[in-house]
Amino acid sequence: MATVSSGSVFCTGEPVCHFPERRLLLLGGAGAGKSTAGNTILGEEVFQTGTETLESSVGHGEVCGRRITVVDTPGWGTPQESPGAGPGHRPEGAGKEGPCVGATLCPPGPHALLLVIPVLQPFTEGHRKEAEEHLGQLGGGVWRSTVVLFTGVDQLPEGTFVEEFIAATGKPLLELMERCGNRYHVLNSGPQQSGDDVVNTQVQELLEKVEELVKDNHGLYFAVNELILMEEGQARKAVEERRLREEREEKERQRLRMIGGPPRELRVLLLGWKGVGKSSVGNTLLGHRAFESGTETQQSLRRQAEVAGRRVTVVDTPGWDWFSLRRTPKHIRQESKRGAALLRPGPHTLLLVLPIISTLTVRKRRTLEAHLEGLFGDNACLHTMVLFSCGDWLGRLPVEEHIQRGGRELHRLLEYCGNYYHVMDSKRPGKDPGNVSDLLDKIEEMIRENGEEAFLPVSMEEDSPGSSQDNTPEEDCSRGCHLQ
Repeated sequence: MATVSSGSVFCTGEPVCHFPERRLLLLGGAGAGKSTAGNTILGEEVFQTGTETLESSVGHGEVCGRRITVVDTPGWGTPQESPGAGPGHRPEGAGKEGPCVGATLCPPGPHALLLVIPVLQPFTEGHRKEAEEHLGQLGGGVWRSTVVLFTGVDQLPEGTFVEEFIAATGKPLLELMERCGNRYHVLNSGPQQSGDDVVNTQVQELLEKVEELVKDNHGLYFAVNELILMEEGQARKAVEERRLREEREEKERQRLRMIGGPPRELRVLLLGWKGVGKSSVGNTLLGHRAFESGTETQQSLRRQAEVAGRRVTVVDTPGWDWFSLRRTPKHIRQESKRGAALLRPGPHTLLLVLPIISTLTVRKRRTLEAHLEGLFGDNACLHTMVLFSCGDWLGRLPVEEHIQRGGRELHRLLEYCGNYYHVMDSKRPGKDPGNVSDLLDKIEEMIRENGEEAFLPVSMEEDSPGSSQDNTPEEDCSRGCHLQ
């Protein structure tokens, strides 16, 4: 068996019980019949057949006095031995999920890897290299746990034995068999029928060969090294990111084909407390350093750029007081309103910048809503979207899970804004155009939802903070915060 220093390790054996568990991992090319073989082994229709398997799945059952776990996996692309495509070429749409994913679904590891090969399909040198490439991804020692499983043997010409098929197929299959220690088994094709003695016998003999394999491996199972799993995860993440990027680009191309003509104008007003990163958000949105960040903004500034096929105008504004509309100086309130005036006839969206790491209390939430309504009127909520800044702080945590943990006041604020929100890493302007494009898509969705009131009309009338909901005495607000 493989040692600890190899790419994969064999773990200590498990205590024997009356119904010993055996874990089987099905591997093979597209259309090899892995799902059908899994159903045959388990004696019931667990895996869907007749369609391409796109991701690994697990089935369980009690077979021949044993607890059996079977993992079905996506097939790898069949090699195309054409002049323009060498061995290992994957056809369009071939599965991208590697064998490591399936191995993790039968923890702590499979006892046997069943390499499924259909007898009715030619087995070429390209097929052999493809199989060795994919099994090699699991690390060293993998061949000591591998059994070749031939499917569809009942469709061989009458009187033909599988050994004759192996010999007639030629050197590529013989070399692969040798790497597997010449371990192989056969299964009929098609689903198992009740009382099918042939199939029952084939399954029982297969499990007996698995027992012999486990015994030869000193009772140990195969486990993929954590480093390999990490590399596999990173590769799958890169593939998924590329897929999402291509989808966004295609979506943008379709949008541009539909609208034609000059780019659409989007007008955005940045609002929020002091020091929450509004200027950095503006720089990220426009894709360059348009606003001075790191210093307190004293007056509203307008900047413009073409972003993802739209003409985007952004106004950065001075920050509000964190706890009271009345404590926000009058000239700051006027600068907020002047910022809206710089976007005549009015901003499409009020981006309320909220640091992802901030804790929202009753008083803070009321203060934000008081600023919005006191400065921009009762309909401000229809045009407001919460923009979570410092999104890099989340790491791998989905923003939806962060919101769930954020408590009732964060939920109330999002409901007030019609549940429009977005998260942005504002430290890397221009580095994630896909994220910015998604934000602009949400702004356009908000515009469509608002219909005839697509933007917030500008008014420079004097605000009256005493008339807003922030007129609750601070002592009462504190008590409310304590009670909730």
